[in-house]
Parts: sequence; structure tokens; C-alpha cells
Amino acid sequence: MHQRRSPEDINANRARYEEHQKKGLEFAPKSLSGFSPLVEPAIDEAHVIHREVVPGGWYWSTKVRREETLRVSLQQGFSSVALIAWSSADTSERMNLPDTVKMQWTTGLSKGRVIFSDMGRVMFSITEDSCGAHDCLVGGSNEKTNARYEGSELRDTRDNFIKLAMKIGLNRRDIPAAFTLFAPVRVDSDGGFFWNPALLNGADYIHLRAEMDMIVGFSNCPHPLDPNPAYAPNPVTITRVAAQPVGLDDLCRTATAEAVRGFENNAFAQL
Repeated sequence: MHQRRSPEDINANRARYEEHQKKGLEFAPKSLSGFSPLVEPAIDEAHVIHREVVPGGWYWSTKVRREETLRVSLQQGFSSVALIAWSSADTSERMNLPDTVKMQWTTGLSKGRVIFSDMGRVMFSITEDSCGAHDCLVGGSNEKTNARYEGSELRDTRDNFIKLAMKIGLNRRDIPAAFTLFAPVRVDSDGGFFWNPALLNGADYIHLRAEMDMIVGFSNCPHPLDPNPAYAPNPVTITRVAAQPVGLDDLCRTATAEAVRGFENNAFAQL
């Protein structure tokens, strides 16, 4: 029979949590570098490996090599884009958002932060980001969340990712929790989720540098909390850019103790 914890036990657990959090945050810089300029930095076309425009409602997957960058940009209007990823070397290693949040003590994944795998390795570094309005808590849409829209057979992220996984020889059990770009989800004082459009700038973009060889999937469907009553995702442009040299003082690789350990795990796996 389950016994309810006493107030003393609850307070003791909270104190231990806050002590661990304090130690984790002490290593981190007092502030990261802030958001990227609203005007997208130019990319030398000689470095562009591929450019894909993903229509509203559709999905796309690509292989990406270590130190290549994926730029996701809203050049044709607003959309929320869900992202998942697996290691190319072993697809049982996949993106893990709960660990990403716990190890960096934040749900605010923006410029200077990293995204971890379930093996404690770094999968992505966020090297540029114009808004910081991304969701690592709610996840993507499904048939039930799409029921609020008029019309039939509207695509959703859950079904898109199932189709995507099957095409690469995986199944629905292999699909990790999705990181949704350009979804300004925040938590209110009562612990509820709400949509804060003031965090968006319009033609936003994000750069995700791959820190291992991966298979990456995208789904361009409305987020479950998007207040727009119409199903109206716009096309999203994804550009795969060739690897560029990374300095030893790179912000993403040095900002937190957890990131440092994650990159050490990456290096050990490459031996």
C-alpha cells in the first residue's frame, strides 16, 4: 500500500533538489549571449549541401554529418516545426528532451544551449537563434488535437513521424519526444502551459549544429497550443550547411559543466 509522504520528507527532497540545482547553475555563465540578430546571417552558397522547403502539413527527413549545420527559417510566414533525431551509428540512441532539460536546469533552449541524447551525448548545439521561442514540454500535434479544425484528413505530427520512422526502418516505439521550434510555450504560476506570441519576431530562424552523425526528422504542423482557429502552416525552409571549424572556446561546448561532460562522452565514443 502506497504511503503518503510527510511534509518533512517533501521539504527535505525539495532542499536536496535546490542544492543540486545551485551547484549546476554556479558553473554556467551569468547570461548567455542573447538572441541572434533578426536578419539572418548570410550563408556562402558554396557551403550549402541541400535546401528543402517543407510544405505546411508535411514532413521531411535528412541525414546530417557531425559539425554540419541545419538552418530552419520562417521565410514564408509563421509555422511551428517539430524535430526528432537518432544517431546514424545506432538508432537506439535518440534525442532525449527530459535529460536535456534536467542537465541544463532550464526549459529555455536557445542560443548557447545543447540537446542531449539518451546516452548522455550531445546531439545538437544551438549556435544561432533569433527568438528562443521553442517548446520542449508539450510535444507535437496528433489526430485528437487536430479535431478542433474544420476539414478532414489534416496531417498531424504524430502520424507524420510514424510514416517517417517506418520509411527508415523504425517504428512508433522508436519515436522520441519532439522539440518544437517556433512554438512560444511558457508555464504560468499555476503550472499550466500557455502560448505567448510576443516572443516571436516574424521571420525567425535557428541554427542547429550537429555534434554527431544523425538522421533528423521534421514535421511542419500546427502546435497543439497554437490559438489560430485555422489549420494554416506555412512552408518552412531548411538548409543543410557544410561543416565549419569549431573553436575550443565555442560557447555551446563550454557554457555548462553538463555540456562539457556531454562533449567528453562524444569524444570517447569516437575513439
